[in-house]
Amino acid sequence: MDEMIYIGCSESDVGLLPRMANRHGLIAGATGTGKTVTLQGLAESFSRLGVPVFLADVKGDLSGLSQPGKPHPKVKERLDQMPLDDFNFQGFPVTFWDIFGKQGHPVRTTISDMGPLLLARLLNLNDTQQGVLALVFRVADENGWLLLDLKDLRSILQFVAENAADFRTLYGNVSAASVGAIQRRLITLEDQGGKKLFGEPALNLQDLIQNDDNGLGVINILAADQLMNSPQLYSTFLFWLLSELFEQLPEVGDQDKPKLVLFFDEAHLMFDDAPEALLDKIEQVVRLIRSKGVGVYFVTQNPLDIPDSVLGQLGNRVQHALRAYTAKDQKALRAAAQTFRDNPKLDTEQVISELGLGEALVSTLDQKGRPQVVQRTLIRPPESQIGPIKPALRKTIISTSLVAGVYDTAVDRKSAHEILTERATQQAEAQQAEEVEKAREKELAKEKKSSGSNRQGVMESFFKSAARAVGSTIGRQIIRGVLGSIMGKR
Repeated sequence: MDEMIYIGCSESDVGLLPRMANRHGLIAGATGTGKTVTLQGLAESFSRLGVPVFLADVKGDLSGLSQPGKPHPKVKERLDQMPLDDFNFQGFPVTFWDIFGKQGHPVRTTISDMGPLLLARLLNLNDTQQGVLALVFRVADENGWLLLDLKDLRSILQFVAENAADFRTLYGNVSAASVGAIQRRLITLEDQGGKKLFGEPALNLQDLIQNDDNGLGVINILAADQLMNSPQLYSTFLFWLLSELFEQLPEVGDQDKPKLVLFFDEAHLMFDDAPEALLDKIEQVVRLIRSKGVGVYFVTQNPLDIPDSVLGQLGNRVQHALRAYTAKDQKALRAAAQTFRDNPKLDTEQVISELGLGEALVSTLDQKGRPQVVQRTLIRPPESQIGPIKPALRKTIISTSLVAGVYDTAVDRKSAHEILTERATQQAEAQQAEEVEKAREKELAKEKKSSGSNRQGVMESFFKSAARAVGSTIGRQIIRGVLGSIMGKR
């Protein structure tokens, strides 16, 4: 066999051709059968080839990739069973990431980059609510309002609801109930930690595609042990990452090795309850992203967790043991066996249930992209540490990584929330000024009316007093004199 990524040994060496690594793959098997160790070994092999790796650390075990492994009786026993002259314990360059910013560099994207389809999936919206969300994005685009974080989205939802009548002609009815439902889902998302995901500085995908000074591919490890408490957030982030890579990376065609390899653990969460429109998009991305030099490897317990349209595109397969305790388990085991190219020397269905720890059925693609016959394989042990590292060591690695200081401080620049808040403030001030002016004019009118009434009252009092004085001669003389003076007569 030509140069290959060594997976393990059977009757002969079993491996993966680097130029076929972008044809994607599957690592499957029941809990505790060795999937994580297989993933760790493959990540090491890609790194040695100079291929950067991104993987989700669901159990918190994969931080050990950063440190050399240590001799162990079980490792020695496995090494004695396979011809590995170049095996050396070593650590690999890693970058730790964490959406919550606790166990790695913060990972952020913006509301605009997420888009209405993935955001609707994240918020679990129905069709009507998704339509309102699409309208919100349209309004933001037409007005040039940036949607960066959740407060931007909340502000523009309120703006659309308050001006629903203005949008009804162009976009149809905007239901206040739908807007309210989306707002409530945003509160739930914040409670799950989604507020940390949206904002700036957003992740630059090129920071995932780096090599160290020795030419080793950097292994990017996403801390997902806490993230698994919010499975919708976890799966949507992985969908977003895959979609962004597809949209941003240039076409490179078939190369000698991939540009980047992704490992998505607990892959069933990505497809559970996903709407048909989203599944269609993911199928398209998985099918086409290999032309961008990206390989995608799904890690899950059972191949049936992956939709058939996606499963059919996973050419490289590592199947660990499955246990068939129920009729449903037996059906799943049978289906898994049928995904392999038959080996006349094996009863594939029976072997899957008999595999021990560190064993797997492996089938990869040959030089022409054809599946090879399945082989029962002893999996190569990792050269790095199996199990997690201590928090203090993780902190040191984070502080000295290639992206140290780039994402650690959040930035909140002027966007939809600030623009709409400023606009509302200006409108409120203008309205207040108008009300003050109206009140002033009303007061002036009242004063004018009051002044005229007072003058009239003074004259009336004067004439009444004068009338009483008419009865006397002196009074008549006074009146005559005063009136004569007023009227210009003497």
